[in-house]
Amino acid sequence: MDFSHNAKTQDYLTRIRDFLSTHVAPIEQQVYQELAELNPTGDWTTWKVHPAIEPLKEKAKEAGLWNLFLPDAELAQGLTTLEYAPLAEETGRYVFAPEIFNCNAPDTGNMEVLYHFGNKQQQDKWLTPLLTGEIRSVFGMTEPDVASSDATNMAATIELDGDELVLNGKKWWTTGLGHPNAKVCIFMGLSNPENDKHNQHSMVLVPLDTAGIEIKRMLTAYGDYDAPFGHGEMHFTNVRVPKENLLVGMGKGFAIAQGRLGPGRIHHCMRAIGAAEKALELAIKRGLSRVAFGSPIIKLGGNGERIAMARMKIEQARLLTLQAAWKIDNLGVKNAMVDISAIKVVVPQMMEEVVDMAIQIHGGAGMCEDFPLARFAAGARSLRLADGPDEVHMGMVTRLELKKYR
Repeated sequence: MDFSHNAKTQDYLTRIRDFLSTHVAPIEQQVYQELAELNPTGDWTTWKVHPAIEPLKEKAKEAGLWNLFLPDAELAQGLTTLEYAPLAEETGRYVFAPEIFNCNAPDTGNMEVLYHFGNKQQQDKWLTPLLTGEIRSVFGMTEPDVASSDATNMAATIELDGDELVLNGKKWWTTGLGHPNAKVCIFMGLSNPENDKHNQHSMVLVPLDTAGIEIKRMLTAYGDYDAPFGHGEMHFTNVRVPKENLLVGMGKGFAIAQGRLGPGRIHHCMRAIGAAEKALELAIKRGLSRVAFGSPIIKLGGNGERIAMARMKIEQARLLTLQAAWKIDNLGVKNAMVDISAIKVVVPQMMEEVVDMAIQIHGGAGMCEDFPLARFAAGARSLRLADGPDEVHMGMVTRLELKKYR
């Protein structure tokens, strides 16, 4: 395995670092502050995108730093998973940066679903405007009334009625639902209860303005609504869409999900590693510049060792994630399942520990909006549940490990 950056990756890495340092870093704190002023309440109907975002998206397009995640040289930049990984890490240093490059979740995963599993009509209607950044999308999977850690528990239903599909049920933690440009949902529901448990569910494309969809509320994560993105609860009551909106076929939802979650988990984890790098950088600068009891804080209370451990854990997490990316590119998702499950446990836990250390060194400043650390902390804790909790991924690794000894 070779994880070194090839010339193509080095070129993109230099360009994206230059873009971030020139256009994003100087306005980082301003954007955080003004987003709070633009969106002061949980009323998502009034939420606004920061005015700096759209101009920056245009600059990213002009710079050839658009749709970096998609391995298609015609629709995007044609980067492999391994080539894109370090670029995702760089964008992870800034909470709002992925959107600037059209590489934000859940849109990347939804675009991959449409790219790999959508027909031409579905791609023309939804993939094209997503790739140009005209609209945003959401993914309706998690449900409030069942233990969603077992995805086969999904109770929301999809029924075929003539030329239409009828959808009923509840979804929550639907990321991006509060964004003003969110226009379509990929809805996953129970469609074929007579089949075996991994062939009972389907995915359907549902425009968010369809009759019968009710957005009940946006949920807070540690008291923050994450505006203008949001994580919403939505109810579907006899929602009707044409059967042409079905992806692949009835009962194919889990097959699609497996294709969606592999590369997407690389993206999440590399962004998390970027956030951990930023947290470590902030911790070191703070520790060197602040003096307490006659010494720089970095020299007090075992902080030096904590810095060393953070460096080691970041490097370990990065190598494991790059190994997973290499396997996806060279062996396929099915042959990278141990690594994909492992990084979903290792990386968020590492990020959580590093960010918590950085907050401790910053004292009270680490918990307020003066630094991105509180946002990073909420993001790290959320990642330990997103795409499945730690226990599910450890269970997968255990099953695959024990299988070797049968």
